Amino acid sequence: MSASAVRPAVTVTALTVAAALLAGCGSVTTAGGGAAGPSASAGPCGVPLERPLEGWVRDEVRIVSVNDACAEFEVTNAGSEAADFSVLFGWTGVDQRLDTSPTGTVTAVPPGATVRGRIEVGAPKRADGSRPPIVPSVKISRVRSVPTAEAPSKGGPCPASGVRLYADQGDAAMGLRVVGLHLVNCGTSPVTVDGYPQVQALDEKHRAVDPLQVLKGGAAIATGTGADTPPQRIVLKTGEGARSAVVWRNTNDNVASDPVNAPYLRVRATPDAAPVTVTPELDLGTTGRLGVGAWTREDVPQS
Repeated sequence: MSASAVRPAVTVTALTVAAALLAGCGSVTTAGGGAAGPSASAGPCGVPLERPLEGWVRDEVRIVSVNDACAEFEVTNAGSEAADFSVLFGWTGVDQRLDTSPTGTVTAVPPGATVRGRIEVGAPKRADGSRPPIVPSVKISRVRSVPTAEAPSKGGPCPASGVRLYADQGDAAMGLRVVGLHLVNCGTSPVTVDGYPQVQALDEKHRAVDPLQVLKGGAAIATGTGADTPPQRIVLKTGEGARSAVVWRNTNDNVASDPVNAPYLRVRATPDAAPVTVTPELDLGTTGRLGVGAWTREDVPQS
């Protein structure tokens, strides 16, 4: 199966056009650390508007300013604990010519704090000196947040738990979804996994999705997903890894029920492990079922 230059003046017209074709733009991460209120002075992406444009405010995030090179945004943490935010940006208008949409992240935002982040959206000149066509109106497409203490880790310093846990981009085909969960022992002591990770699906407000039937293995949902290996006890030495998978369908076959979307999945590698929250964007339809595969050994690329 294969299945988120300082300019002296910016006109409103310029502010309504975000930028051009993204050239290798991924995510821009800004670490939180304190309050940072709005400023009327010009920033790297232009002069902030007093009133946001349509699509510039969503959940705890607002776009502050844009020019032809970047967009600056503010994130306010209305929760009670430090959180990491991932903000997916998109584009409106009829002249959309982007290959992808950028994601901006801010990490460890304290409770009640407002911090700023920035995405670079400028494109370099072509060989003939021209630039790719601009597209109108940057907007906020989606906001996701997870507690900093539960943030997934794919690189960087080893977490205090001694393990990294993260989700991949997954595969999708014909309404079937498969997302891999990856565990790496980055600590100094062996780590033992035995059986299935514990998972809990959460909605956009971080509330548990109920009712939801969590199945052991993926066979009840689809065969050939790689999520049906029998459970086994695995001892991971430093640098070794394991893989599980979550499997679901987005079928809507019950007119009496509303489709269920659960952006978040809280995962415990073992019953006594600290939870990690990943964002597989579970579009469960009306199925009410989620299959979870047992941990299996996985080769870890050497950096």
